[in-house]
Amino acid sequence: MVSRSSLAIRTLALTKSFGDLTAVDHLTMSVAEGEIFGLVGPDGAGKTTTMRLLASIMEPTSGDAWVSGHHVVREAEAVKRKIGYMSQRFGLYPDLSVIENINFYADIYAVPSRKRREKIEQLLAFSNLAPFKKRLAGNLSGGMKQKLGLTCALIHTPRVLFLDEPTNGVDPVSRRDFWRILYQLLREKVTIFISTAYLDEAERCSHLGLIHQGKLLALGTPAELKGLVSGTILEILTLKPRQAASLLREHVAATGESINLFGDRIHLLTKEPEKTARWAKQLLTQAGLEISGIRPIKPSLEDVFVSVLNNSKPKEQEE
Repeated sequence: MVSRSSLAIRTLALTKSFGDLTAVDHLTMSVAEGEIFGLVGPDGAGKTTTMRLLASIMEPTSGDAWVSGHHVVREAEAVKRKIGYMSQRFGLYPDLSVIENINFYADIYAVPSRKRREKIEQLLAFSNLAPFKKRLAGNLSGGMKQKLGLTCALIHTPRVLFLDEPTNGVDPVSRRDFWRILYQLLREKVTIFISTAYLDEAERCSHLGLIHQGKLLALGTPAELKGLVSGTILEILTLKPRQAASLLREHVAATGESINLFGDRIHLLTKEPEKTARWAKQLLTQAGLEISGIRPIKPSLEDVFVSVLNNSKPKEQEE
């Protein structure tokens, strides 16, 4: 387990409002040095705004935050010197080559020429971009663009790296390669703060924060968060999962169980797994819906998020 005695990031009641919309709502959390911290939530949850606040790109409405020991408002320039930031959109220059983009960012960060060549060669090797250094950035694949963006964010050797949904829309192989690079960075004691909507990627993080509508719902390791699920998850397999889930929902409104559909699999959260399994099998069979399997499983992070979200709703919002 990563020691959390030395903090790379700390926030205290961090809040950002845009008119009547509160995008980040009294966010309090901390991130240890040398770990991967994942901020997880759906689109519009407040992930990008949180990252922009921590990167000193925008100022909070209220609250405080510190990155590498520097206050994000009062010491914004010091923060920017210590961090690398990679936004959701490809922010490089398509009409410049790979090497020209890297040199451009090296100029921005005033990387000394005596160190620059060695650093660039190192980054090109570890991102596997060396064979493509003369290719125009606009002609790169999605995965290669992400690697170039990461390389440019690392050119000045930041201590904290902010990555805003870096693998969104990238193919699975490129996603795997990207994470391999991130693990290499951990060995160099770089702290990585990554936002993602991919819960399979969240499993790779040291610690996670679940965020929804600007509020931090839960914080912990993936294993700790899975322990927040109160009850047993029954996985039900059927050829007509949507129809089966709809029927189950009609009959569990007053029982406390929750039904959620994940692709072709139904997850039923219950405190009485054996009794509920018999009841669900009987109900679906009587309705002519054949069950190919029903078994207890360990909760996934999807289950955790749904469970925590349901538990956070005011009673009057619950169905």
